Amino acid sequence: MTQNPEKEWFGEKQVEAEEKTRLVRGVFDSVADKYDLMNDLMSGGLHRLWKDRLIRMIRPRPGLHYLDVAGGTGDIAFRIKQAAGTGSQITVLDLNEDMLGVGRDRAINRGWLNDFEWITGNAEALPLLDESVDIYTIAFGLRNVTHIDTALSEAFRVLKPGGKFYCMEFSHVEEPFLAKIYDAYSNNVIPRIGQAVAKDKDSYQYLVESIRKFPTQKELVRRMKTAGFENARFTNLNFGVVAIHQGWKL
Repeated sequence: MTQNPEKEWFGEKQVEAEEKTRLVRGVFDSVADKYDLMNDLMSGGLHRLWKDRLIRMIRPRPGLHYLDVAGGTGDIAFRIKQAAGTGSQITVLDLNEDMLGVGRDRAINRGWLNDFEWITGNAEALPLLDESVDIYTIAFGLRNVTHIDTALSEAFRVLKPGGKFYCMEFSHVEEPFLAKIYDAYSNNVIPRIGQAVAKDKDSYQYLVESIRKFPTQKELVRRMKTAGFENARFTNLNFGVVAIHQGWKL
């Protein structure tokens, strides 16, 4: 199988790999200040339940190093901190400075001044040492990565032996009738919400299209195994609208 087959696609538009990374950064420059509000509107608030489910699967505890990739606004990192309590190292990495700025401001508003490390970086070339992280999370970010297989290999590199990988992402509804309803909602409603709220229909059209290009649940499991992960598996939420993948570095 060819590695990183999605590198040439920005939604339904075929582009050079370098251009895709630039275009993705531009999308999140545009939507950063409305990102969390849009998540509430697009999912009817379900994204909060999905993220809570992810945290229950992780079962955070003190004394570990957590890396949240594509986590700029802090939604996952804040949940990890609340669950783990004090004594943890939490690093938030994002390609986009504007998204990180939103996260920093939200942390300060909660009274967390020095509780997180905020890093601008690419999931494909993590600025972290080998075997330095206990838990790697990426929520609603992997489908925006230009080279997914490269990002999976980087996740494996930075995890310690015994470390765990968790990816939560919009995925593929497997029941045909429900899939038609979901596709109709995604194609017709989400871009209109993006235009009305974020004044940016095109960015949300891309986000819908990027879901269609993302690997199926089973295909992502296969690619995780190729990267080195053991016990790779997935859990569907809401019939596959979202899937949580997990794997271990043994």
